[in-house]
Amino acid sequence: MLYLMGLWETIRDFLSTGGDVLYFVMGALFLMWVLMIERFWFLTAVFPKMKKQIIANWDARKDTTSWYAHRIREAWISEAADKLNARMLLIKTTIAMCPLIGLLGTVTGMIAVFETMATQGTGNPRLMADGISMATIPTMAGMVAALSGMFFATRLESKVKRARDKLIDSLPHH
Repeated sequence: MLYLMGLWETIRDFLSTGGDVLYFVMGALFLMWVLMIERFWFLTAVFPKMKKQIIANWDARKDTTSWYAHRIREAWISEAADKLNARMLLIKTTIAMCPLIGLLGTVTGMIAVFETMATQGTGNPRLMADGISMATIPTMAGMVAALSGMFFATRLESKVKRARDKLIDSLPHH
């Protein structure tokens, strides 16, 4: 319990040092991870059942060689691919937004530095350091958030592609 309190204090200090923009980085990071976890869950829990159903429907067909049968096969593959790729664009967009939100923090932090310089002059380095921290911490947080998402999104994308390819291989067209 004491460890969690110390962790919460550290996070709160980090957020206050980096400014309000860090809340937006945190929100984007949370959304990104919720979406990625949902996609991993879909790939491991939902899609295998869907794939079995599609294969069973294909195997139950008497006609698998006609032009019409091939169009049905393509339609089922296309529907499955759409479900596999759902929210992938949103994940990539969220990843791309994280560094941009961090840069917004850089701009607001630099404005704070210039404001301090205008009102206090350059004689108060402590106040200027607070503004510089507010400028650099959100940029770093946005980059770290994006990097964590990039790694897992790339893995997720390859899993989606493999799942689609395996489905195609499971539906032989004679």
